[in-house]
Amino acid sequence: MSAQLHSYDGDIVAWANEQARLLREGRFSQLDIEHIADEIEDVGKSEKRELESRMTVLLAHLLKWQHQSERRGNSWRNTIKEQRNRVANRIKKTPSLKADLQEAEWWAGVWADALDIATRETGLLYDAFPERCPWTFEQIMDADFWPENSR
Repeated sequence: MSAQLHSYDGDIVAWANEQARLLREGRFSQLDIEHIADEIEDVGKSEKRELESRMTVLLAHLLKWQHQSERRGNSWRNTIKEQRNRVANRIKKTPSLKADLQEAEWWAGVWADALDIATRETGLLYDAFPERCPWTFEQIMDADFWPENSR
C-alpha cells in the first residue's frame, strides 16, 4: 500500500520534498511531471526577474546621481556599488543571462522601470531623462563610471 501523495496545490514544500524523494528513489511513474516542469521553468524566470530588478535599481540610481548632483551621498554611492556587484554576481552564477543583455526589448523594459523609479524619487518629469539608456553595459558596470550632470 502506497502513501498518499501530496498535492501541488496544497502544500508546495511538502510536494517538492516528495517529488525529490520520488526522483531519488527512481519512482518516475509517480512523479508530477507537468508541475515539475513548471517549477523548473519558474527557476529560470526568477533568475531573470532578479537580474532585471538589480539592473533597474542600478539605472535609477545612476539617473539620480546624474540629475541631482546636489543630493549625492554615500547612500546612493553604496547602492550603485552594491547593485553593480549583484548584477555581476548574477551573471557570473548564471551566464545564460548574458543573452538578455543583448535584447533591445529587455533593455527597454528595464529602462522604463528605472525611469518610473527616478521620476518618483526625484520629482522630475519623464522628459528630464533620456528616452533610452545613454550608457553601454560596460559603462554601467564600470566601478569608475559616475555620470555627470547633463545640464
